[in-house]
Amino acid sequence: MSKIDVYGKVIDDNTRCEHYHSAPDIIAIKFKCCDKYYPCYQCHKETVDHTSQTWSKNDLDTKAILCGVCKTELTINEYMQSGNHCQKCKSAFNPNCSKHYHLYFEA
Repeated sequence: MSKIDVYGKVIDDNTRCEHYHSAPDIIAIKFKCCDKYYPCYQCHKETVDHTSQTWSKNDLDTKAILCGVCKTELTINEYMQSGNHCQKCKSAFNPNCSKHYHLYFEA
């Protein structure tokens, strides 16, 4: 498996960043606008010179979520249906990430 780069202000190997670094902050999101993974919307905003784009409802089968523990890529739909746990390694994801869905995914 090839290494997937995560951009932004990453502070550890589990994709935590200087903005979100509690125990369950272990996902990175691929931004549609640049096809790169970032730990959060703030990392993206602070390190690029373009506006972010949200994933549309037609993109739900796109692999755009990275588990920072096992490095498995999940589709948007798999992530949203995961119960806040990685399907492969069972690591817990932060349930509060759902408060930011509107920044990443079309309503």
